[in-house]
Amino acid sequence: MKGKKPVLTVFSLTMITIGSVDSLRNLPATALFGSQLIVFFIFGALFFLLPTALVSAELSSAWPKQGGVYIWVKEAFGKRVGFLAIWLQWIENVIWYPTILSFVAGTVGYLINPSLAENAYFLWGVIVASFWGATILNLRGMQMSALFSSVCAISGLLLPMTLIILLGLVWVVAGNTAHIHLTWDSIMPHWGDQSMWVSLTAIMLSLCGIEIATVHANDVEDPQHAFPRSLAYSVVIILATLILGSLTIATVLPQNEINLVAGIMQAFDAFFARYHLTGLMPVIAVMLVLGGLGGVNNWIIAPTKGLLVAAEDDNLPTSFRKVNQYGAPSWMLIGQAVIVTIISSLFLFMPSVNGSYWALTALAAQLYMFMYFLLLLAGLKLRISEPDKHRPFHIPGGLMGVVTVVLVGLFGVVMTFIVSFIPPEGIDVGSTWHYEVLLLASFLIMCLPPFVATWMASIKKNV
Repeated sequence: MKGKKPVLTVFSLTMITIGSVDSLRNLPATALFGSQLIVFFIFGALFFLLPTALVSAELSSAWPKQGGVYIWVKEAFGKRVGFLAIWLQWIENVIWYPTILSFVAGTVGYLINPSLAENAYFLWGVIVASFWGATILNLRGMQMSALFSSVCAISGLLLPMTLIILLGLVWVVAGNTAHIHLTWDSIMPHWGDQSMWVSLTAIMLSLCGIEIATVHANDVEDPQHAFPRSLAYSVVIILATLILGSLTIATVLPQNEINLVAGIMQAFDAFFARYHLTGLMPVIAVMLVLGGLGGVNNWIIAPTKGLLVAAEDDNLPTSFRKVNQYGAPSWMLIGQAVIVTIISSLFLFMPSVNGSYWALTALAAQLYMFMYFLLLLAGLKLRISEPDKHRPFHIPGGLMGVVTVVLVGLFGVVMTFIVSFIPPEGIDVGSTWHYEVLLLASFLIMCLPPFVATWMASIKKNV
């Protein structure tokens, strides 16, 4: 029927969800924690991934307007808190870009000369060049951007993820040396070991992003039944790929040799050297680079458009509302690229590349957890204040069901925020005092702009 709203299948919705969350970028960071990562991933799914997905799906089905997090939190707590929420989602991505692009730079450097993966100046140069390239691509509009993302998703994520897991299985079955052991004692975390809780930082960050996929909850037929099915399939696939991929790296590489920006290449190098296939390394490098660039390209515009909605609601000066002839928010994209260039310089000042990567990972996790804190509370507030609002998908169990889901999610979010301040063992981040002060100061500075913008707007209004 002409004009009928497009309907996604459960399969399509599952693929969108997996594509929004699943990634190779954090596998080396999670591999550091060996077989104990299995329990932490399950913890992350139960206390973070599922609650945030359910709340995001309910909110997006009831308020499907462009703007996502900004619209949802604004409806619950007002324009100022809504602006803070979308700012946190945007600035978290700005912090995250150097980490995934350091993965790209480490891959390129490792292929040329493995020592380059530890060269801070090389990493910084590639990160900056790559991000400005992606920015220019998105300034040309969504058509070119979407085509590039589709190519990258297949060649840079699905194929190398499947390949590294299969190589890991072959490695174990063939009886090669394994640097971890899957026994009950090794899998169960040592809860008294404070350093083990640090793994939650990398694991929770690797599960972030599902709120982007849930905006499609209204596009699937019978969302009340289809979305839970899609969510169940997605969670199983995401957990399976992330756990198996991390375990593969932990199996083939000693813990103290895992490089956070080049760990994937290290693992492929070990596999191919064992099976005399080193000639395939350039092919793998190209695939991983495409995957990393595709990941940045997927995210470079979505949070920026959400921030644009907030800017159009008088939260930012009028110059930030400008779009070019292709409909891209040009000032925001260019400003974002400038900030990424500055933040990437952390690689030049931290005592090690792994330390720089981890500091950015921890800061990104803190900012994202604060946003999810506001998101979960918004879900609860709106179920109480607007119980009669039509929700094509709603969390089962009535108000008690929502309260339970939100409390479970808040527990995971707060726990992750706290442990992100603990410096990891085996990674040179400087002194504990220096690390914690750097993180706290960076977190407060990154949260400050929305309050400054609100203050300036109130002054302007009273003049």
